[in-house]
Amino acid sequence: MSRMRVIVIGLGVQGYKRRKFAGDDYVASVDPVNPEADYQSLHDVPLESFDAALCCIPDEPKIELLTYLLQNRKHVLVEKPLWAADDKDIESLQMSAREAGVVCYTAYNHRFEPHYVRMAGLIRSGDLGRVFRCRMFYGNGTARLVRNSDWRDQGSGVLHDLGSHLLDTIAFWFGTPTRSFDVIASNCFENLAPDHVVIGSEAGPVKFELEMTLLSWRNHFTCDIFAEAGSAHISSLCKWGPTTFTQRTRVLPSGRPPEDTETLEQDDPTWELEYAHFKDLCLKGAETDLSSDLWLNATLRDLGERAMEVAAK
Repeated sequence: MSRMRVIVIGLGVQGYKRRKFAGDDYVASVDPVNPEADYQSLHDVPLESFDAALCCIPDEPKIELLTYLLQNRKHVLVEKPLWAADDKDIESLQMSAREAGVVCYTAYNHRFEPHYVRMAGLIRSGDLGRVFRCRMFYGNGTARLVRNSDWRDQGSGVLHDLGSHLLDTIAFWFGTPTRSFDVIASNCFENLAPDHVVIGSEAGPVKFELEMTLLSWRNHFTCDIFAEAGSAHISSLCKWGPTTFTQRTRVLPSGRPPEDTETLEQDDPTWELEYAHFKDLCLKGAETDLSSDLWLNATLRDLGERAMEVAAK
């Protein structure tokens, strides 16, 4: 595959990961406070020195920096979620990317988790029959780390951080929903911003329940999908391994169904796979489509307001 010269903007935890998996494509870094960075400001980086940027930055400067990059015909990978106070800003990014013939891609690395990919294929195969309900839990133990971060412990808290992953997973597996979600529970147990939130939707043919928390002292993910012809289940992710996928085939009228279980114990492959996917989109000249980001932005904004209201009661 041809080389694509990339810079990393935001040399923090995510930035170091992106730099590692960009490999020989990496040429420079930008960070206003990290002394290891090559530049403090994006505007100091010569435009002729790079083809794409991996943006590992807080939400507030995203629109301004992405607009600058796209208008200068640079491909962009931006860490989730692609947040904007006004949906029109995301529409403008899409227009700028298409006019410049470059890719604007929002990174949701869990889409490359092996069992996520397997679940997507199973749902689309129709082997489960009609899907009744999907329940997901995503928890980590970062409440204290978030509380100690001025820019992280604010707004809708865990909903914005982990909820964006769960909502994107729904879009990945079932297509972008058209229905609305409700806040079932929202609490600030240890943090100023909500650190435990449950949301759900009962409006469509598939019912959803999504729980996210910063108070699961052992990082964990689970998913249960109940359907007409059986059920499918994921326990944990590769980064926290081992991770297990279980498919059960329904037995009528009831009983102990046969099940197919696969357990993986391996390093997290998602960062390398996602970078390869982004690079492939850029080299092929794929057209930017931010429709899912528009839905996520509007949904998270609406849910965020309600989550903060519920937590404040």
